[in-house]
Amino acid sequence: MQTILGANGQIGEELARELKRNFTSNIRLVSRKAQKINDTDTVFSADLTNKEKAIEAVKGSEIAYFTLGLPMDTDLWEKQFVLILGNVIEACKINKTKLVFFDNTYMYPQDGRVLTEETAFEPVGRKGKIRKEMAEMVLSEIKSGQLEAVICRAPEFYGPAKTQSITNTLIFNAIKENKKLKVPLSDTKKRSLIWTPDASRATALIGNTPDAFGQTWHLPVDESHLNYKEFIVLASKIYGRELKYKVIPKFVFAIGALFNKRLKELQELLPRYEHANIFDDSKFRKRFPDFTVTSYKEGIKQIKNEL
Repeated sequence: MQTILGANGQIGEELARELKRNFTSNIRLVSRKAQKINDTDTVFSADLTNKEKAIEAVKGSEIAYFTLGLPMDTDLWEKQFVLILGNVIEACKINKTKLVFFDNTYMYPQDGRVLTEETAFEPVGRKGKIRKEMAEMVLSEIKSGQLEAVICRAPEFYGPAKTQSITNTLIFNAIKENKKLKVPLSDTKKRSLIWTPDASRATALIGNTPDAFGQTWHLPVDESHLNYKEFIVLASKIYGRELKYKVIPKFVFAIGALFNKRLKELQELLPRYEHANIFDDSKFRKRFPDFTVTSYKEGIKQIKNEL
């Protein structure tokens, strides 16, 4: 059996579909209010801050995927994220279950360096420090040999359905609502975005590749690394109309943060929009040359077709 912890977010849902398509029908979905994705899924509702529940959630699993997300609330992250991951690690060790840890890039520097699996952690802000601690927990277990685990790391999302990201919020949600698009800080800095179904497909592939464990993998992105200006020009062609946008300067976010909690939570992530943010996926491409990466053109078409 393969178990998805945090199964009802966009990554978890796509992961469940991909596992069923290509790897196994024996899937357990775990979340606070677990719901089936495939007809053959089993569901287990659990609060993973409870260690006994975590142990029970993982029991009988060959592989457990940690795709759990929490609301963008730093206080909540500090109270729960490390605790939950610690419980999951202990549960996997007790049950002799392999762990696939789905990670983000918050612990990386935000200064324009190309990001590789070897990039040193230099977090900016409290959320980045939490993600650094979590990644280091998994790396420490790998190094000790007490847990068979692998880290799958993704940059900022864009995608269909439930996908939550700054790009989806400021670009695609605005298109749906016929509002002017907004771009944070700069429209000329190159950046990498990952199509959420690709992130889930790649995670399933790594999880079912025994020799991939014991390492960190950058998940695959469209290598064109468009800036927001180029991205919106491409979207305009696909939508068949000029999509107008405005660049929002840093001081506007700073003022907004005084009155809006979501904007306050965003502050520590803003430097990545001030600089190029290129995510190197060459290690994955070399190991899995047959994996088809969704182009920005195809991804944007799929989002448009949801309307």
